[in-house]
Amino acid sequence: CPTASINPMITDSHCHLASRQYLQDLDEVIERALTAGITRMVTIGTDLDDSASCIELASQHEAVYAAIGIHPCSVTDISNDDDWLPGIRKLATRDKVAAIGEIGLDYFHPPPSGWDQEHYRQRQIDFFQAQLELAAELGLNAVIHQRDRGDQCWTDILRIMEPFHGKLRAVFHCFTHSWETAKLLVDKGHLISFTGISTFPSAKQIQQCALQAAADAFMIETDAPYLAP
Repeated sequence: CPTASINPMITDSHCHLASRQYLQDLDEVIERALTAGITRMVTIGTDLDDSASCIELASQHEAVYAAIGIHPCSVTDISNDDDWLPGIRKLATRDKVAAIGEIGLDYFHPPPSGWDQEHYRQRQIDFFQAQLELAAELGLNAVIHQRDRGDQCWTDILRIMEPFHGKLRAVFHCFTHSWETAKLLVDKGHLISFTGISTFPSAKQIQQCALQAAADAFMIETDAPYLAP
């Protein structure tokens, strides 16, 4: 029998198509992705307005899906704490919403003006827990952001995630840690996701992690336009 040609379905599981950097040429960007063999793109929300824009883009482009949520670096931009969670809940009912995200913790960036570290981190934790609860309630996946200069972020992430194992499936976006850390998540049914950083000569730990991860344990992403392709 002749060998059949195989056209794999490639998904960019994490990009930011609503970014202002794409305002002028988004249609061309999406067309180039499709031409390159990307058959699906998940555009990620970082706040209420951005999430609504992601849903609108998904409605306009067959290959695009949306994730909605409040990014940890956006939690201090919420002016009315009574409105944000109902707002995310309402957006989650829209067509082509694939996940709650990008949510999580960011201990890498310093607190914004007017906030100290303790209160800033606690606010991130509160938003993270509330959105995980919503995802579990609605039966949606979660896209997790985790960034730090040390280990405290991971310690807090693992602690907060513990009650949600088996209630939702999460993908840990832009994974840069060891396979030993990844295995703790994969064994609980979650996924890790690799970016273009994995191609850097200096990214030996990420490459070793990718080599040890089973094919059904990871996703790939660009995080466009913010990371190297």
